[in-house]
Amino acid sequence: MNQTVTGFVILGFSSLGSLRHPLFGILLFIYCLIITGNVTIALIIWIEPRLHTPMYMFAGMLSFLDICYTAVTIPQILVIFWIGRVHIAFSGCLLQMYFFHSLGITENYLLTIMAYDRYIAICNPLRYSTIMTSRCCKLLVFACWLCGFLSPVTKLILVTFLPFCGSNEIHHLFCDLSPLLHLACADTFLNVITDFVINSCIIILTSAFIALTYTKILITIILMNSAEGRRKAFSTCSAHITVVLILFGSVAFMYVRPQTVYAPEYDQLVTINYTILTPLLNPAVYSLRNKEIKRALKKYLQIY
Repeated sequence: MNQTVTGFVILGFSSLGSLRHPLFGILLFIYCLIITGNVTIALIIWIEPRLHTPMYMFAGMLSFLDICYTAVTIPQILVIFWIGRVHIAFSGCLLQMYFFHSLGITENYLLTIMAYDRYIAICNPLRYSTIMTSRCCKLLVFACWLCGFLSPVTKLILVTFLPFCGSNEIHHLFCDLSPLLHLACADTFLNVITDFVINSCIIILTSAFIALTYTKILITIILMNSAEGRRKAFSTCSAHITVVLILFGSVAFMYVRPQTVYAPEYDQLVTINYTILTPLLNPAVYSLRNKEIKRALKKYLQIY
C-alpha cells in the first residue's frame, strides 16, 4: 500500500453547527427504534415454533441483517453529530467500507431469495414443502452471506493500492468508496469502472429476477378464483415489494452511476435513506403487518 495518509477525518454534516445536538437526539431515538423493532422480530421468530417456516426464517434473517448493517454506521454518525467529526485509521476506514457493502449486498440477495420463496408459495403451492425444505433454506441463506461478503473484495483490494497523499477529510457520514476515490492522488478510472460494473450487475440481475418472479406471481393471483385467496396473496407480496422498492431504489441512485460524479450533499441525503430509514421501516412494513407475527407478539407480551 502506497499512501502517506494514515487516517481520515469524517466530517459528515459539519456545517450544521448548533443543529447537530438536536439531530443527535433524533437519530439516537431512531436507532433505538431500529434495534428494538428488529431484535423483537428476530426473537419472536426464533422462539415461536409456529413461525419456524421459510418465509418467517427469511424475515428474521432480514431483521438480523438490519441490526448488523446499522451497527456499522449509525454509532459513528451519532459521534459525528455530537462532536462534529470522527478520526478513523486507514485500515478501520477500509473495514467499515467493506462490511457496509458486504451487509448491504447480502440484504439485496436475501430480498431476492424472499421473492423466490413467495413465487414458489403462490405459483407452485403443492410442491412448496418439498422445494423449500429446511436444508434448502439454510443453503440459500448461506449463499446470500457468501456472495455478499465476496462481492466487494475486488473493490476493496483496488482501493488498498491507491495513494492518499493530500487531504484526509471525508465529507460523508462514514467511509464509502465515492469519498475515498475523491481523495486519491492517482487515476481512479479502474476503480470507478470496476465499482460501476459490480454494482450494476448486482442491482440489475437481482431486480430483473424479482421483477420476473412478481410478474408470474401477479398473473397467478389474477387467475385465482377465490377473492379471499387473491387478497391474502396481495397482502403477503405487497410488504416485500415495498421493502424492495425502498432499498433497491436508494441503492441504485447511490451506486449505479459513475463515481466521478461526486456530490457530497446529494450522497449524504441518499445515504440517510438506505442506512437509517430503510432499517427503521423494515420491521413495520414487512413483519409487524403480518398477522402471525402480531399474534405471537401479543402472546409473549401477555406472558411477560
